[in-house]
Amino acid sequence: MSNLLDIYQRLLKHYGNRNWWPADTPFEVIIGAILTQNTNWNNVEKAIVNLRQVDALTNNAILKLDLETLEQLIRPSGFFRQKAERLQLFCRYLQNHHQGSLDHLFDQELNRVRDELLRLKGIGPETADSILLYAGQHLSFVVDAYTYRLFGRLRILSGKEKYGFVRDFFMSQLPDDIQLYNEYHALIVIHCKDFCRKKPLCQNCPCADICPEKQPN
Repeated sequence: MSNLLDIYQRLLKHYGNRNWWPADTPFEVIIGAILTQNTNWNNVEKAIVNLRQVDALTNNAILKLDLETLEQLIRPSGFFRQKAERLQLFCRYLQNHHQGSLDHLFDQELNRVRDELLRLKGIGPETADSILLYAGQHLSFVVDAYTYRLFGRLRILSGKEKYGFVRDFFMSQLPDDIQLYNEYHALIVIHCKDFCRKKPLCQNCPCADICPEKQPN
């Protein structure tokens, strides 16, 4: 069985660096992480463009918007009422507990920041780890449905493991390298969109020769 670094190198050779997460600031990363729940990135980009047009990509700006206006700005991302509430709850928490400073939030030990994020309404493990890795530059591996799909087909996961088990497994097997964590998650996502789909396209897949579930051409 190939190890996690072997698979990473295969994906990196095939796709190159993904330069993910696309954002101008850490705060924009957090907005994207919340908005991308239950939707695709194209819809998130439309919402972020709307926020940028009214200079609402800062903590203070989000808090100054009335809820209805914020809902309409992020409407393209779907579940806009729920997400508007979550955005303002995060911003209010940051303001009340960290003086509105992301540096103050992230300048803490990983598990302490993660626990804070997970206590906030609407921020689950995947969103928290995305915020920690991409916005906070903390060494926290992001697990998503694509991770289960790819590594289930490679028989490295069974698909029944809990999120925390999978995250700990990756973090125990990989070097302590933030850039590698960043690239690996992005590579898994693009690979599952291009080849390892729900109905896989196995021809020319960079992992085809090591995949027990490879489909005949």
